[in-house]
Amino acid sequence: MASSGLSRRTALRALGGALSLSALPAVSAASGRAVGQGDFGPLGRVEVEGTKEAVVGDGGDTVYLATTDGFAAVDVSDPEGPTVLAERRSLLGDRDGGPLTQIYDVKVDGDRLVVPGPANPVRDGLQAAVLYDVSDPSAPEQLAVYETDFYHHNVYFHDGVLYFGGNGVPGNPLVMVDADALASDAPTPELGRWSPADEDERWLDVPLPVFNLHDLWVQDGIAALAYWDAGTWLVDVSDPASPEPVVKVRGTEPGELTDLSGQEVTVRAFEPPGNDHYVAFDDDGGLLGLGIESWDQNPNDDAGGPGGIELYDVSTPESPELVHSIAAPSADDESYQGTWTTSHNFELAAGRLYSSWYQGGVKLYDVRDPASPELLGEWEDRSEASFWTAQAARPGEFFVASSADFLDWGTTEALYTFPEPALDEGGGKGENGTAPGENDSSNGTRGDGSGVTGPGVGVLGGAAALGIAAWRFARRERE
Repeated sequence: MASSGLSRRTALRALGGALSLSALPAVSAASGRAVGQGDFGPLGRVEVEGTKEAVVGDGGDTVYLATTDGFAAVDVSDPEGPTVLAERRSLLGDRDGGPLTQIYDVKVDGDRLVVPGPANPVRDGLQAAVLYDVSDPSAPEQLAVYETDFYHHNVYFHDGVLYFGGNGVPGNPLVMVDADALASDAPTPELGRWSPADEDERWLDVPLPVFNLHDLWVQDGIAALAYWDAGTWLVDVSDPASPEPVVKVRGTEPGELTDLSGQEVTVRAFEPPGNDHYVAFDDDGGLLGLGIESWDQNPNDDAGGPGGIELYDVSTPESPELVHSIAAPSADDESYQGTWTTSHNFELAAGRLYSSWYQGGVKLYDVRDPASPELLGEWEDRSEASFWTAQAARPGEFFVASSADFLDWGTTEALYTFPEPALDEGGGKGENGTAPGENDSSNGTRGDGSGVTGPGVGVLGGAAALGIAAWRFARRERE
């Protein structure tokens, strides 16, 4: 999601739009679990086949979904009745090697959307990104196609520049492309590349499963690059033609990874240490979230398990400091073949962390004091939903989360909407000194692996910030 849209989305806007007959009604909380209050559940959802990533357009009224074979635009102006505005499937089916497959990501920058694929290597398949004009989300218009010699699990789109994870070519570089030049069919739209191998050629010999550019985020001229076991790098891309590394936040050195056997590579790719999967800056760029996607491949040791989210103070980019680690929810079977509760995609916006944990549900944190995050609320239904991402829509009103059926778990492929509270200026505490939803009768550390200590956690703050009924009443008052 283009970070330039965060401040615009933060502004609260009047809710509008009519409920479409194709939209599902608000989902009953009886089918899920919310800590502290049993009647909390999603405000609404709309099922969309193939759903993976979700990103929110400027203003918070439109959400774009990657749908594995294409994309969809969803109207969430009424979060109780989200509706599909448009779908595009079987992209580039008329090209050699087409159609485009494994479309797991989309990104939006103003009125343009990029749709990349495939997310993983494919034999003789098309590798490309399609650029769309979405000034009218109900009628996307194709602007350009950028065919590549690499696959790209994720991309980023910011201030007119497309940032690709160029995996499958030497060095697995960050590849930067001028979207305007691409749209005008300029002969050389590529602006520049950067790889850890530019700093140390030993990276060229490291196996791809433990050295791939899995995800990236760009803000204020700094790119955060999650390179799995190779770690997370901050790179100055203010001049894309001459990128410069700033710091390596964490990660393994190439010498430790080069000579791994095939079995050792498999274990390292699935278990900590490493597994730097997702990165995101907060609004002002001073806080970096780093998500770790991992499992327990060897139950006979203590090395594995679901990965959480680390929060780094990067207000001085050259000296990142780990300030807090949020642990993942637990599961009876934490192997790749078991129940997935590891961290997946998330967003830092408006002092909050919107996080997804696959079958472990969604969690919303107050991170205005990142050294001591407060869990405002969570919801899960492990048989029904497996969340790919959680994203801010209108902070203080509602957020969105996409649910996927990644490995034929039988979970719903849909976009969900959730209520959220308006944080008070004192850091989420009420007059009595307790956080919204805290239960004075609770007895200390949570036992669910959330990594949060303190009194019991309630639903998204203050009984869901006045409660769902009051939230809906306030919405009607605004209308």
